Amino acid sequence: MGGPDRVARLMHSRGKLDARQRIEALFDPGSFKEIGALASNTVGIPADAFVCGVGKINGRRAVAGAEDFSVLGGSIGGPGSSKRYRVAEIAMRERIPLVMMLEGAGHRMTDTGGGRAPQDLSAMADLKGHVPMVCMVMGASAGHGALAAPLSDFVIMTAYGSMFTGGPPLVKAALGEEVTKEELGGAKICTEIAGSAHNVAKDDDDAIAMARQYLSYLPQSREAPPPRREGADTGPRRIEELLDIIPPNDRKPYKMRKVIDLLVDEDSAFEFQPKYGRSLATVLAFMGGRAVAIVANDPMIGAGAVDSPAAIKAMDFLEMVGHFSLPVIFLADNPGVLAGTKAERSGILKWGGKMFHAERRLKNPKIHITMRKAFGFGMVTMAGLPFDGQSLSFSLPGVNMAAMPAVAGGKASRLDAKSQAAVEKEQRSGPYKQADRLGCDDVLDPRELRNGILWGLSLSEERASEAPEVPLTDVPR
Repeated sequence: MGGPDRVARLMHSRGKLDARQRIEALFDPGSFKEIGALASNTVGIPADAFVCGVGKINGRRAVAGAEDFSVLGGSIGGPGSSKRYRVAEIAMRERIPLVMMLEGAGHRMTDTGGGRAPQDLSAMADLKGHVPMVCMVMGASAGHGALAAPLSDFVIMTAYGSMFTGGPPLVKAALGEEVTKEELGGAKICTEIAGSAHNVAKDDDDAIAMARQYLSYLPQSREAPPPRREGADTGPRRIEELLDIIPPNDRKPYKMRKVIDLLVDEDSAFEFQPKYGRSLATVLAFMGGRAVAIVANDPMIGAGAVDSPAAIKAMDFLEMVGHFSLPVIFLADNPGVLAGTKAERSGILKWGGKMFHAERRLKNPKIHITMRKAFGFGMVTMAGLPFDGQSLSFSLPGVNMAAMPAVAGGKASRLDAKSQAAVEKEQRSGPYKQADRLGCDDVLDPRELRNGILWGLSLSEERASEAPEVPLTDVPR
């Protein structure tokens, strides 16, 4: 810590680490080398309230910075802004991940410097898509500092973290609105309602462990191959439990996250943004020792229908993994894109279309599996179109597929009884008629689902190490 001992004691009494403890905990023991430690020391502002440097995370190099709340509330002055620019510059030049740890007041009001100078937010914006960027919000973060979060690929908030464009005092002064930090931008608001942060950690140590785990799935840069993990559970195996977990009746829900846990290498699943857009799961994992991304409808939530938050989450996730060449596995089980007044007012046509746009632009290996049902545009958003660039496309037996569910579609179209019966029969013919028309490559026994996915991954082994043609950061919003 560079500031008063009383501030350090206060932070520690609340279960927090100070800035230097956070940096030391992030990096492998003994690997951290500080840069810019002497910034602003001549004017009595230690390290200008920003501790930064280079070290190793899981044996691989990374660069990180932590706002020092004990020094002028972690506010950002001229030298501190230059240091923030410097760590982003190092990350870009050396092609290594960048980690930011936030707890600060934003722009330092007493700093009257100006003129032409490097801008740290510009550097982070330029860095997006080239190397992994992680941001941890470990206390209150406002204004300039908080803007590091939306520029990052993965945002973790501690349970006591909060972030906003302007804090409660500014909101009261500007709008006359009295609000607490938690009401304005607490972890629950950001991860469950706004979607501006991805995962919640119980404390600093948990957040740091989560950041280290997240980086273990990603390459050092978009040019580098995705990582591999050795272990006993990297080969083919039948999964007998899937017959009991996935009910044949497509109106009965089941736990998709349990299916994912069984499919992937043991204890390797890491869910991205679990509390937002909950009808869809986005997961990082290892399969056959290879890092993969999984996008899966969850029939336990709204039958797995794709609503606006789910589409936004999927778009964000696909853009992120698209930068880094991870194979993407789509597990489709949905009745379509959500309909109704609430869905339309939330912009479902816009966000569903943009989810498809992100999926369609992927250069990564793609594997699609229709689990039980997939209708209309819900199928399209999950990489279900034939010849959509999949390495392989599978269906499980007994699936229902159509432009829309037969019963609802028949009523909407006012079909007579004979036509309605024909539509329902066509829907029930499911995967075998699809396979007959080469709508899918094969129909799998559910117990062989992992093995089918491993087969698809093996086909793309060489292609998976290719960098994407361009970063996907121009997905239109």
